[in-house]
Amino acid sequence: MADILVVQNSRSGGPGRVGGWLEEAGHALDVVLAHEGAPLPGRLGHDAMLMLGGGYLPGDDSRAPWLRDARRLMGQALEEGVPVFGICLGGQMLAEVAGGEVTGDTGVPENGSLPVTIRPEAAADPLFHGLPPVVPAVEHHKDAVTRLPLGAVHLAETARCPYQAFRVGERAWGVQFHPEVGPERIREWRANGFDPAEVYARAVADEPVSTPIWRRVTTRFAALVTEARSASGALSR
Repeated sequence: MADILVVQNSRSGGPGRVGGWLEEAGHALDVVLAHEGAPLPGRLGHDAMLMLGGGYLPGDDSRAPWLRDARRLMGQALEEGVPVFGICLGGQMLAEVAGGEVTGDTGVPENGSLPVTIRPEAAADPLFHGLPPVVPAVEHHKDAVTRLPLGAVHLAETARCPYQAFRVGERAWGVQFHPEVGPERIREWRANGFDPAEVYARAVADEPVSTPIWRRVTTRFAALVTEARSASGALSR
């Protein structure tokens, strides 16, 4: 059994460089192409879960019927303390499954590499501690989390979208931005109202700053997955 279940929700929405960093840290990935009809497991038997983005709301079952099973697995992970990292749609799903609120077509869309402010609460977070006060991150969304779950820790924000990163419990993180995306992937996106050349150029300029930071966050998540697996194994003996 692979270490980390990766749920892919769109053709262009693969794990990207985050998947590569997790593999560099020694983890094997089980990438399920849910958008192509590949079935999700009946139960989560993995050490962690990475829920990727896609052009859907978390409850958009009529267009993406696999999301029902994805939410079920997310709920199991939360209940059992399995580490979770949710990106864009995945972060919104985490918020909704944990009792928060997600709203479609809300606020002003964000696209390209934008400055994300790290909040003071992040100082004690296992993944986000010690980051610079403002970090570039790639955005591509028009839907957003509009209310965090009760007890969630608010970690990062932008002026247009307050809930950019948060933690639920001790081992589940959601982000609105795309740490897995480098500048080249941005060329594949359609972003009405944005100049593609300008969006790409800004991402290229920000990459030397953003890439080491999101690699560090991913590596910290990988280490947490290893620790959680070791703790689980010790308890089962």
